[in-house]
Amino acid sequence: MKKLLDLISEEVTKAFVECGYDEKYGKVTLSNRPDLCEYQCNGAMAAAKEYKCAPFMISDKVAKILADVPMFSMAESVKPGFLNLKLDDAYLASYLNDMQSDEGRLGCDKAKNPKTIIVDYGGPNVAKPLHVGHLRSAIIGEGIKRIGKFAGHNMIGDVHLGDWGLQMGLIITELKLRKPELVYFDEAYEGEYPKEAPFTISELEEIYPAASGKSKTDEAYKEAALAATNELQQGRRGYRALLAHILEVSVTDLKKNYEKLNVSFELWKGESDAQPYIPDMVAKMKADGFAYESEGALVVDVKEESDTKEIPPCIILKSDGASLYSTTDLATLVMRMEDYNPDAVIYITDKRQELHFNQVFRCAKKTGIVRPETELVHIGFGTMNGKDGKPFKTRDGGVMRLEYLIEEIYEEMLKKILENQKTKDNLDISMEEAQATARKIALAAIKYGDLSNQASKDYIFDIDRFTSFEGNTGPYILYTIVRIKSILAKYESTGKSLADCRCTIEAAHNEHEKDLMLSLSRFNAVVENAYEENAPHKICAYIYELSNAFNGFYHGTKILSESDENVQKSYIGLLELTRSVLEISIGMLGFEAPERM
Repeated sequence: MKKLLDLISEEVTKAFVECGYDEKYGKVTLSNRPDLCEYQCNGAMAAAKEYKCAPFMISDKVAKILADVPMFSMAESVKPGFLNLKLDDAYLASYLNDMQSDEGRLGCDKAKNPKTIIVDYGGPNVAKPLHVGHLRSAIIGEGIKRIGKFAGHNMIGDVHLGDWGLQMGLIITELKLRKPELVYFDEAYEGEYPKEAPFTISELEEIYPAASGKSKTDEAYKEAALAATNELQQGRRGYRALLAHILEVSVTDLKKNYEKLNVSFELWKGESDAQPYIPDMVAKMKADGFAYESEGALVVDVKEESDTKEIPPCIILKSDGASLYSTTDLATLVMRMEDYNPDAVIYITDKRQELHFNQVFRCAKKTGIVRPETELVHIGFGTMNGKDGKPFKTRDGGVMRLEYLIEEIYEEMLKKILENQKTKDNLDISMEEAQATARKIALAAIKYGDLSNQASKDYIFDIDRFTSFEGNTGPYILYTIVRIKSILAKYESTGKSLADCRCTIEAAHNEHEKDLMLSLSRFNAVVENAYEENAPHKICAYIYELSNAFNGFYHGTKILSESDENVQKSYIGLLELTRSVLEISIGMLGFEAPERM
């Protein structure tokens, strides 16, 4: 279904051409003066220079033609040469009925040529609990993946676990110190290794920080950990078996915690999965003349003539032959190209990694790891800060575990729901329903609080503001949806059918209604723009605007007491469409609305 703005631009462009002017001047935008008009075209201002006349002479001619176009209720030329436009109410109603008849899509076309897009948005280290630092990549990545899926593309989310390197050697070394009798440490052992892990997730989460702390003060311990890391990477059987246990225990726990955020991954690959691809990749880089030795390390030059600042070479191997993050990321790309041949790979990480990804992307293109047309995109996000403007911490200054943050916000929402129940005698809600509702609202508070900010910006994580039912918050959006559901339920309770109201939207009966209708008509354009720019915050801005438009309509219109049955059906049809748009939108953001609040 064509975007409404495109349909309007087509009519205005036709008028420009009919008047003898170039079609490029017919572009229409949303009005920046909604008190004067709904849409505007400034093409006459630009055309005046080419056609050597006053802008209003052009806009007057175009407006005269547009006055006879049924799409518009107003086409006005305003000096010095602006075109102010208002949409015909009946035309707008017809557009919304077409949206509603497009069930499940609401006017959003699926991609004609679907792309395969891998989204790399996890990056947690195994054997460590998720903390608030993992929040943004998970939430933003899930939003981008869901928006892409709705747009019709094959989106593949990859957690990209940190399961390689010194941290594994540290865990193995500490485990050997504590349980030297385990068969994994017997190099002569040739039998099957136990299926059960020799540790729990709680033990594992304690082992790693203990080992890390020791390595900073005990040089011999650190050397042992480095040796264990090397043996693991060289394929020692016992250590590989321990790695498998570490992964199994960690991933099971990670999945539970990601599930609490309604975040899921199609792939649970780790850095270790890319290791087999490194030798051939390095050999090819050398053979093709891209990789060379510099101060003992193997590097690839990635600087370009257009660079205004120095871009260091991409280091492929350190002087001791060890791999780095850049090596693993490049090998992961080799693996992804072989397995999926994606059209694009999107990475969501802290924006401080911008240089790293710039080097990796240039190296991948230069050495032919990816096709020239493969898009490699890094979305660098800003810092989640506390009210003090510093990175978010616990009250005692530590890094907060993600599950504790989720629980804290859940408890706050449950408290509000139970307090609200006391003030409303007719709100009979069980503890089970209150808890389930609190979970949904808490998730909306967290996700919307993050996603409503542009990804690259730092933001203040303010629990009090994010859990408010007023203002630009997740709970406000959910409250709006629940309000609509309540009205629809009351309408049905009178014996009337919602099905009879679909596609019955009439021309707007008041100004508030038209504002809501205009907002709804922008849905497909917003989704397309959010997908093209990898910008979930644009969905947030839109549903906040739509919620405000609905609440303005709700307060200014008697819906259930309307005596004219056809007018009431039109209102209910409009509410159904609003609910559908809001529910599809929050689904793309990764949360859902309860039945009541």
